[in-house]
Amino acid sequence: MKIAALYARVSTQKQEKEETIESQIAEIRTRIELDGYVLPSEHVFVDDGWSGELLDRPELDRLRDAIRGKGFEALYVYDLGRLSRNFLNQLILIEEIKKAEVKLVSLHDINAENEEQLFARNVMGLFHDFERKKIAERFRRGKLYKARMGKYMNLQAPYGYNYVPKTNEKDPYLIINEEEAEIVRKIFHWVADEKLTTRGVIKRLYELGIPPRKRKRITWTHGPVFRLLRNEDYIGRAYYNKNYAVVPVNPKNNSHYRKVLKSSRKRRPKEEWIESKVPKIIDESLFLKVQERLILNQKFNRRNRKTKCLLPQKVFCICGRHRNIEGVREHRYYRCTDRIYMDPLPRKCFASGVDAFHLDDLVWRNVLGLFTNEDLVMRQARRWMDNKTQEGAYSKVDMEGDKKLLRKLEDEEDRYVKAYGAGLLSLDQFKERQNEVKERKQKLELSIASKSDVVVTPVIDLSSISSLTERFGDVLKSLTFEEKQLFLRDVLDKVVVGDGAKVLVKGCIPISNQIESEVQNNGLWPLCRDSWVAECRKVDAV
Repeated sequence: MKIAALYARVSTQKQEKEETIESQIAEIRTRIELDGYVLPSEHVFVDDGWSGELLDRPELDRLRDAIRGKGFEALYVYDLGRLSRNFLNQLILIEEIKKAEVKLVSLHDINAENEEQLFARNVMGLFHDFERKKIAERFRRGKLYKARMGKYMNLQAPYGYNYVPKTNEKDPYLIINEEEAEIVRKIFHWVADEKLTTRGVIKRLYELGIPPRKRKRITWTHGPVFRLLRNEDYIGRAYYNKNYAVVPVNPKNNSHYRKVLKSSRKRRPKEEWIESKVPKIIDESLFLKVQERLILNQKFNRRNRKTKCLLPQKVFCICGRHRNIEGVREHRYYRCTDRIYMDPLPRKCFASGVDAFHLDDLVWRNVLGLFTNEDLVMRQARRWMDNKTQEGAYSKVDMEGDKKLLRKLEDEEDRYVKAYGAGLLSLDQFKERQNEVKERKQKLELSIASKSDVVVTPVIDLSSISSLTERFGDVLKSLTFEEKQLFLRDVLDKVVVGDGAKVLVKGCIPISNQIESEVQNNGLWPLCRDSWVAECRKVDAV
C-alpha cells in the first residue's frame, strides 16, 4: 500500500471565505486516488491564512518533520507556490523533499524527471517569482494613480461612515452613517467642551451602553478612541499612503509563528500623503480644539510623572527652561533641566533648586487668596464689562481661534503648492484644491470682519460678587489634591522661579492685564534649597 500526503495553503482571509482551500484539497484528493495512493488523515497538512513569504508555518513545520521521518512516499501540492512564494525558499524545501526520497507531485507545474525538465521548472519558478513582484508593483502604482485622481482608496470605512464598493458606474466612496456619526460628534464635544480624557470617553461610552462597531467586547479601548479623535476623515479629508508595513520591534505575538511578518505600521512624511474628499461630520475648529486638548492630556498624564506634585509641567526657571521635580519622600525639589539638555557640555544655568512642598503650598495659598479677594474680583468684573463693551461679542479667545484657523489654511495652501511642484498633484487637482482653500479663507475672513463689528454690553450683577467669592472659597478649600492639580492646570500658564526667592505666577485671572503676583518668601522654611537628598539633613535641617 502506497501512502501519500498533501499540503495546501491560502494566504488571506478572503481566500479562506471563498473556500479556495477546500477546492485545492478536493482536486489533490482526486489526483491521489487516480494515482493509486492512500491518504491518511494525519498526512493532511493545511495552513489557512499564512503568507507564502514565510517559512515559519505550523503545518509546514509538521510536514517537514514527517518528511524526515519518512512516513509517506509521495507529497502532493496544488502548485509549488503553495510551498513558498519565495523562489530560494522553494528550492530549499524541494531539496529537503528530494533528500528524503519522497516523490513531489505538483498538479500545475512541471514534475521534473530529468535535467532538462528540472531546468525548465526552475526557470518557470524564477519567472513566477519575478511576475509576482511585478504584479504587486503594478497594483501599488495603480492605487497611487487612482488616489492622486481624488478617488477614495481605503478599503475600510472609519467609525461614522459606511463604505460603498466600486460598481461599473461609480468608484468606491464613503457615506455618513448617521447613527454612528452622532456618537462621533458627542465624543469630540466631550473632549473639547468637557475636557474628558480618552479614559473618560471610554467610561462615558460604557455608561451610555454604546459598544464598538465590531462588538467583540462591550467596552471601547484606548487605541480606537485615540485614533478616532485624530482622524481627519471627520473634517472631510481622507488620506491614502499614510503608512507602510514594517517588522515590529516589540511584537505583541511572541510565539514562534506569525502569519504576517510585517505586522506593524510606520507613518510616512505628510508630504507623501494623498488626500481625497469625504463627507464632513464635524467642523474643523472643533477638530483643532480636540487636538490641543489631546496634547494637554498627554502632557499632564499622571503616568508620565514619577513623583507627586501640585504643579506638573508648570514650573519654569528664570533661564527659560522647565523645572522638573526630583527627589524622594519629603525631599522633593523643582530643579532646572538645563544640566540635562546641555549634557555633556557644561551647564549654563546654576539656579538653585526649589523645595516642591513649599512652592506648591505658596502658590496654592496665593491663588486661593486671589480668587477669594472681593475687591479684586469686583475691579476685574468692571474691567471685563468695559472691555466687552468695546470689543463686542467677538471675544479675544474667539478671535485668536479664528486667526489660528486662518494660518492653518495658509499652511495648507503652501502644502498644495509644494505637492504640485513635486509632481504629486496634476494641474486640475492643484487648481481644485487651491480654489477650495481660497473659498474657505474668504468665508473665514468675512466672518472675522463681521463679528468684529458687533457691539454688545454684557451685564454682571455686581451685588452678587461678595457671596460668589465666599462660596468659591469654600469650594476651593474642599478640593482634593488631584482636583487642585486640575484647577491649577486650567488657571495657570506658568510659574517662574527667579532669583532672590521670588516667584512670578502667570495665569488667566487678571490683576492688571494678567495674573502677575510676585510672592515674597514668607514661609517657615527657606524656599531655595540647592542641596541634594544626601545633604539635606546636614545642611538644611530645620
